[in-house]
Amino acid sequence: MPPVIDEAKCIKCTKCAQICCVDVYGPAEPGEVPTVRFPEECWHCRACVMDCPAGAIDLRYPLPYMLLYEDSKTN
Repeated sequence: MPPVIDEAKCIKCTKCAQICCVDVYGPAEPGEVPTVRFPEECWHCRACVMDCPAGAIDLRYPLPYMLLYEDSKTN
């Protein structure tokens, strides 16, 4: 699933579009909320989530990705 931008939190810096290595956001104009133009291209790397200064991006993982998670066992 693609990243979701909270427009109320977004400061319109377009850092997410600049950092995305697969251009999920497409071209973004400074001063505007970026739009997810190519959601199927998202690799779920979380680069946009980690670099967003406003914390306005949420990344939702596809269900098959979540089912593969296994908590490490401590012995």
